[in-house]
Amino acid sequence: MVQCSNNLLGILNFFTFLLSIPILSAGIWLGKNAATECERFLDKPIVVLGVFLMFVSIAGLVGACCRVSCLLWLYLFAMFLLILLGFCFTIFAFAVTNRGAGEVISDRGYKEYRVGDYSNWLQKRVNNAKNWERIRSCLMYSDVCSTYRTRYSTINVEEFYKSHLSALQSGCCKPSNDCNFTYVNPTTWTKTPGPYTNEDCNVWDNKPATLCYDCQACKAGLLDNIKTSWKKVAQINIVFLIFLIIVYSVGCCAFRNNRKRSW
Repeated sequence: MVQCSNNLLGILNFFTFLLSIPILSAGIWLGKNAATECERFLDKPIVVLGVFLMFVSIAGLVGACCRVSCLLWLYLFAMFLLILLGFCFTIFAFAVTNRGAGEVISDRGYKEYRVGDYSNWLQKRVNNAKNWERIRSCLMYSDVCSTYRTRYSTINVEEFYKSHLSALQSGCCKPSNDCNFTYVNPTTWTKTPGPYTNEDCNVWDNKPATLCYDCQACKAGLLDNIKTSWKKVAQINIVFLIFLIIVYSVGCCAFRNNRKRSW
């Protein structure tokens, strides 16, 4: 039993160490080759994650195989913090994604979205001008609206209104249904005379670099995307936490074995 827990912990950390190498390499590669603000935003978290996994796995590997109690203690402390952070993130993710849903529009295959329907914390993130400028550049460089334009370019207005658009396509790539603009093609609409009840109608422009990227509907579409993604991540995180607790338990056994051996 003594040897088994140490060996098992060593094997688990060896594979974790191998996993950290491509993660760290990907972060470094992104930092050197990032072409957009969106990619640059990702490089630092990936590097930090890679370095953290590498050092923690080395501490666990050496501590288990060479029976170095101080390294095992550091390893267990880091694992405890990781479990605690994972637990807090899971609760937080479920808390901030418990509100918000698309509004079903009569005779439309797509939904429309309102920022006010989502949690206050998420609203603050997209209503911050600096944050939105970065997000906006990501959306512009992504293929959200270009794919949308290509896919629906050959259909007529009746077919378009029956289309099932994603939250981002509905919010960022077309004007709001409140505007009652005249359809020409998916990204070209003829404006009707105002005044408009929805401020997004004034913001809309047919230019590919503008469209509805500065609309409240676009921000709401992003929030709906985040809500869906975070819920999935939180569910996966529960499985990950169970795995971490099992590894932590094995680490505690190995640490106790090392202490007994030193006595």
